[in-house]
Amino acid sequence: MSAKFYCFGESGNAYKAALTMQLAGFDYTPVHVDFFKGEARSDAFRKISVMGEVPVMVDGDVTLTQSGVIQQYVVDKTGKLGGAEADKYEVLRWVLWDNHKMSSQAGPTRFLMNFLPEDKRPQAVIDFNLGRLNGAYSVLESHLEGRDWIVGDAITTADISCCGYLFYEEPFGFNRKDWPNIDAWLTRISQVPGWKHPYDLMKPAFSA
Repeated sequence: MSAKFYCFGESGNAYKAALTMQLAGFDYTPVHVDFFKGEARSDAFRKISVMGEVPVMVDGDVTLTQSGVIQQYVVDKTGKLGGAEADKYEVLRWVLWDNHKMSSQAGPTRFLMNFLPEDKRPQAVIDFNLGRLNGAYSVLESHLEGRDWIVGDAITTADISCCGYLFYEEPFGFNRKDWPNIDAWLTRISQVPGWKHPYDLMKPAFSA
């Protein structure tokens, strides 16, 4: 039976999980959540996820939230994208680094810069976040020097987690041409068989 995957196209966190399922060949069906109209906070949705967050994956009796957890579930189910056994903690280290240091800044910054009315955008907060993001991009850029992938010799969930927001075109302080190692790495990811852009994997609310 196909797993249900509650998501919306603008969510970089949902994209991490969706791309993991896509590349691993995991059977799932996306279910669009109208996040910007408050569906994730509705009583009906909270019966699926008490956290009121996207993404959510429901696979039979298993309901999971948090992109990194869903990614690991797919790795455990399919045996794909987890890297070598000796590298599993290094893969986890980069997934957690992304969740805490990069995506946690990129998501809110992208929201503030693109999905709020212009007169309600808190510029001081945006500027602070952009500084934090620049530091995160610098860490990733340095790590990718001389490497094709973040961990090991093939794509893993570490790569998929860290690229979660970087394929979006809306501005949030990231320009690929400013980061040549990241740019080349994103190109490699996009050349992996089965790769799709976030808006091709999940229905967007606003974007084309």
